Amino acid sequence: MAERPERLTRAAFRLFRPIPTRWMDNDVYGHVNNVVYYAYFDTAVNAHLVENGVLDPATSPVTGLVVETACTYFESIAFPETVEAGIAVTTLGRSSVTYRVAIFKAGGELAAAQGRFTHVYVERASGRPVEIPAPTRAVLAPLAV
Repeated sequence: MAERPERLTRAAFRLFRPIPTRWMDNDVYGHVNNVVYYAYFDTAVNAHLVENGVLDPATSPVTGLVVETACTYFESIAFPETVEAGIAVTTLGRSSVTYRVAIFKAGGELAAAQGRFTHVYVERASGRPVEIPAPTRAVLAPLAV
């Protein structure tokens, strides 16, 4: 088993987004199911891109596809909590970007869960990798750590 990563604090992130948990997020054990954290990660990043006008999920000719993910869990969260997703960019390449993402309890200093995922930018029509568009790069650059 790989060594467990150090639990991150808010200082490791550049942007925070509140996300309300939903009743359906809880599993039979009474906490948010592990797979839901990935949806929170995806929601936080893509909402940022949409709000900044560089992604229209239905029509953008260039989109980011997730090619790699990871998550480490430190403490449970549960409905009806509102969590805060922290986002940072750790690698901004020619055609890919790797995000550091974490879920914090509202106001919490330490990540309840943290992970990463990588988007590879592709042309929607062909599915082939392309350079990250300049406007998207301009939105991502301030998130770099």
